[in-house]
Amino acid sequence: MRQELLGELQVRITGGSDREGGGDGPLVVLLHGFGAPGDDLVPLWRVLPVPREVRFAFPEAPLDLAELGGWGARAWWHIDVARLQSAVAQGRERDLSQDEPVGLSDAHAKLVATLDALEARLKVPEGKLFLGGFSQGAMLACDVALGGARPLAGLVLLSGTLLSAARWSAQMPARKGLRVFQSHGRQDPLLPFSAAERLRALWSEAGAEVQFHAFNGGHEIPAPVLQALSTFIDGAP
Repeated sequence: MRQELLGELQVRITGGSDREGGGDGPLVVLLHGFGAPGDDLVPLWRVLPVPREVRFAFPEAPLDLAELGGWGARAWWHIDVARLQSAVAQGRERDLSQDEPVGLSDAHAKLVATLDALEARLKVPEGKLFLGGFSQGAMLACDVALGGARPLAGLVLLSGTLLSAARWSAQMPARKGLRVFQSHGRQDPLLPFSAAERLRALWSEAGAEVQFHAFNGGHEIPAPVLQALSTFIDGAP
C-alpha cells in the first residue's frame, strides 16, 4: 500500500498487480464515515474476494475531529452531534432527506478533484471506476455521482441515507442505467432503514439498476454484504 496527496486529499492506494495500485484493472474508491480515521475501510481490500487486478483507493476526509477525542477521527462535513445523540436516546428516526449539509459542496469539490487526479495517476480505463462509501461517505459518493457525468462502473452505498431529496431526485434520471449497490441494516439506530428504502425507490424509479441488500443488523458492513459487493464488482461489464 502507498499513500499520496491527490488533489487536496490524502489517499491510500492498494491492490492491483503490485498491491500498490499497479496495472490497468478497475479502481474501487471507498469513502469512510463520520468520525472514522482515514484508514478505516482499508482492511476491506483484503477481505473482498475480487480478482487480483482490481485496485482500491481510500481517500481521507479533510476535516479533523480531534475535539471528539478519538485518535485520527475525521469527517467530510460537520454534523450536529447533539441532535444525533438526542434522536438515538429517544429512539426517534432521523430524517435527513431535506438536509443540505453545510460543507457538503466543499467536500464534493475536493473529492471530484481527487477523483480526477486518481484517474490520471492510475490510468483508470474509462467506465472502470467504482465510487462508494460507508455512512457519510456513502452520502458524499451519491452526491458526487449525481453531480456530474463521470462514467462509473457502479455506485456503492453502504449504510447511507437520503439527503437533499428534491435535488437528488431531479438529478437521478440523468444517471439512468447506473449500477447501484446499496446495503442497510434493518435495526440501524443512526440512519433509519425506511430512509434507505426511500433512496432505493428513487433510484429505481429513475431507471438505475439497483441491487438492494437488507440485513438484520445495525450500522455496519456484515460479511454477507461484502460477499455480495465482491460479486457486484466482479460482474461489471
